[in-house]
Amino acid sequence: MTSLLTSTNLALYPKSIVNYQDVEYGLVHSQSGSQLVVLAPHYSTALEGFEGEISEFNDRTLLVGPQSALNASSLRTHLPCLQPRLLGLNTSIGMGDRLGIATPGHVRAVSEAKGRIAPIFAQQSIREMTRTGRNPQQVMDDATWGVFEEGWQGAIGADADHLKTTDDIDACLAAGFTLFTIDPGDYVENNLQSDGLNTLIEKAERLSANLQLKKTDLLGKTFDIEGIRLVLDEPTILKAMVKYGKAIDHVVTMNEHLRQVAKNHPFEVEISMDETELPTSPAEHIYIANELQRLGVTWISFAPRFVGRFEKGVDYIGDVCAFEADLAIHAAIARLFGPYKLSLHSGSDKFSIYPVFAENTQGFSHIKTAGTSYLEALRTIAATDPDLIREIYSFALERFETDKQSYFISAQIIKAPKLDRISDWPGLLDQFDAREILHVTFGSVLTEKVDVAKWLFYDRFMDILRSNRELYYRNLENHFGRHLAPFSSDK
Repeated sequence: MTSLLTSTNLALYPKSIVNYQDVEYGLVHSQSGSQLVVLAPHYSTALEGFEGEISEFNDRTLLVGPQSALNASSLRTHLPCLQPRLLGLNTSIGMGDRLGIATPGHVRAVSEAKGRIAPIFAQQSIREMTRTGRNPQQVMDDATWGVFEEGWQGAIGADADHLKTTDDIDACLAAGFTLFTIDPGDYVENNLQSDGLNTLIEKAERLSANLQLKKTDLLGKTFDIEGIRLVLDEPTILKAMVKYGKAIDHVVTMNEHLRQVAKNHPFEVEISMDETELPTSPAEHIYIANELQRLGVTWISFAPRFVGRFEKGVDYIGDVCAFEADLAIHAAIARLFGPYKLSLHSGSDKFSIYPVFAENTQGFSHIKTAGTSYLEALRTIAATDPDLIREIYSFALERFETDKQSYFISAQIIKAPKLDRISDWPGLLDQFDAREILHVTFGSVLTEKVDVAKWLFYDRFMDILRSNRELYYRNLENHFGRHLAPFSSDK
């Protein structure tokens, strides 16, 4: 019988070849880029829904088509292994890809974990999509092609990250995402340090009727959680209400909208409270979990604002022992009210706390990464084209003060390496200030134009990565291997 691998002269990616229900699917190298190939019996209806050139090939029909949205959708329809699904309470990692080409490297890294960690390859926030000029469907399709290329057969999720509006939900649901991270950070009240009891009472009374103090049934309650006693007296519960009440209201609204529009589409919810100025106290975590449950919200993971600083693309900043103590009580609360996973946002490169996070969450954990894959792309460029990385770094220094506004970071230009003193360009990616500067300016680097039709960096940027794809994938595999190791050990 004719087969793609043995009977054609196509330059196939060997791992991509899948034989499902007597139809073969694969990816092939071509001068115009990678293309989809499908080889089906003459009588098969499997080619319906695909686009491309069709020819008769011995006893079968061969389709060669582009990596288009239509073909990605049809692949997901025909191959169950490409369909995002619910990951439940399994230890998981989100691997954001701002460029749309990193997934093969992500797959290789997760493959080394030997099934101990459930991967989310399609993950991007609306903020990141806006800055890179992408949309939810492109994020989903790019991940699909990467998973297909590497022949990944395990379960995969898809995270619609940091959603703030119902329109965000609708766009991501239409693209097929399965995890919806609701971010009510804009509704969190951070300025409470000077509020006395009377002020807190007044503010709490202005919350919606369904969030009033009597409704919570928390006043005066004591929680003994794994040896730790928490007393919710009036000042404590009022502060939690005023800080998070409006945020909870927003989560309830978003969740109800998702339930109504999702219909039969399976979904999970994550609640993200991490992008706030002040840490989430244990009492506040209890308030949040109690109120969400009372108001009918079901969630699979929760991202509190832990103590210390979680800045983009760099290690944890703070006392690791203090973090572990804070984490231990949050993990205990998650077990009491759930269990649900604790989610570590801005989770990229937090190597010093991964071991204690894995241990204290007892496997109920999710790590969310995004920009670190972009930084590994810059490392690849730095190793192959010093002139281009010099241009990018110079541009990033100019854009930094503007682009940093929506991030919690502490990098300073005055501390970053000077252009005329850099000899080790790959090593630039390991310097704290330069790393953060390059991290937060990704949107400007990828979208800046010199005129209406010409990109300043994008074309050269992507050409180098495509020409050095194996180096890029090795960099990703090595880098994410460090992320995954503490969560995939046998201990």
